[in-house]
Amino acid sequence: MKELDPLLHSQLRLAVMSILMSVEEADFVYLREKTESTAGNLSVQLDRLSAAGYITVEKGFAGKRTRTLCRITPLGRAAFESYVDALRQYLPL
Repeated sequence: MKELDPLLHSQLRLAVMSILMSVEEADFVYLREKTESTAGNLSVQLDRLSAAGYITVEKGFAGKRTRTLCRITPLGRAAFESYVDALRQYLPL
């Protein structure tokens, strides 16, 4: 059986990746609301996904407010799809 990617096996990181698989980009506030996580925890998990090359994080401004946009990378998409395939091997579907 294929091994599950430990980076994606975290509940919050998996939730973030699942969201980013279905949208072109998502801002920090949207991800925080959808995952019901704290800003600090989400920030740490986004840093881990970014360091792995699974997502890109772009910081900028919308007016006077800071805005953080996240996008899944081709590597992240492939890793997520591989994770789902590995998970299917464990499930009797």
